[in-house]
Amino acid sequence: MPRNPNLTDLLDRQDKNGDLIEIKEVLDLTNEMIPDATWVECNNKFSHKTTVRSGLPTVAWRMLNYGVQPSKSQVKSVFDTCGMLEAFAVVDKKLAEMNGMKESWRVSEEHPFIESMSREFQRTLLYGDTSKNPERFLGLAPRYSTLNPKKAANAVNVIDAGGTGDDLTSIWLIGWGPDTAHCIYPEGSPAGLQKNDIGEEAAYDEAGGEYRVFKTHFSWDVGFTLRDWRYVVRIANISKSMLLSQPPINNGDSVTVGGKEVPGHNLYELLVKAVVQVPSLSGARFAFYCNRTVETYLRLQRTNIHNVQLTQEEVGGRTVTKFDGIPFRRVDALEFGEAQVTN
Repeated sequence: MPRNPNLTDLLDRQDKNGDLIEIKEVLDLTNEMIPDATWVECNNKFSHKTTVRSGLPTVAWRMLNYGVQPSKSQVKSVFDTCGMLEAFAVVDKKLAEMNGMKESWRVSEEHPFIESMSREFQRTLLYGDTSKNPERFLGLAPRYSTLNPKKAANAVNVIDAGGTGDDLTSIWLIGWGPDTAHCIYPEGSPAGLQKNDIGEEAAYDEAGGEYRVFKTHFSWDVGFTLRDWRYVVRIANISKSMLLSQPPINNGDSVTVGGKEVPGHNLYELLVKAVVQVPSLSGARFAFYCNRTVETYLRLQRTNIHNVQLTQEEVGGRTVTKFDGIPFRRVDALEFGEAQVTN
């Protein structure tokens, strides 16, 4: 088992008979965060107690015959819990018979349920707030929700893109790893989305009429832990109205568009600020996450300003956009409509 396992590593270990192949394929196709995220088993049943580093120990130079004052790293304990995401897929038995009772057909009918659960996991990882929805798990946005370091130390890792209004979104830079940021699953249970074929049973229409169905239960017990906030950076307050194909020299400055002066985002300036904010790019598995609109303007701005830091490569049959060697992932769950991050 690799030290920094993603979900595919864990499912490959669990899936001796190939029962989870279609789940792995659908998750990889519909959720670009899945191949990046690290997964760690909980250490307290359904929750995970983590020692989160809040500061570094002091060190000192020593001369002969002189001592050094003892010190210790600044840490605090945090509990993160898992949420239980479930769904039931029901297929009319007669419809299955009309399609030859083929397992492949039934699997194809179940794909939308897997995709829906994948997208719900993604939304919760980004926006989950247990103070509002205690049945879910705590995601990223509530942890990086202020620009004021006096309110939260990790505010220094929230970059203000300068947008205001009701059309805001974010770009996230996440360094996945067992010591930085990772997903969790309950102690003693398998990781990832699980499938249980319940088999044939009775179902009833709205008028009370009975018919036979094939039923499948899908479940996913999952949470998220942030061990070292320095390895996650949020570029917040990106306004859709400030996304321009010809960016200003400095982020937030105005450029002439159609004879009018309008403020715009320089996305590359923001990306540089995010990359230099993390302690080390070698300490985790890094990726950028943005929605497709932001990705579109990244490519357009590259064309217009000839930015050589943004590259495109073929990886596993896919075109992958990279900045400073860090891949971009498309995450449409990153919506326009985020609340403005302020002091």
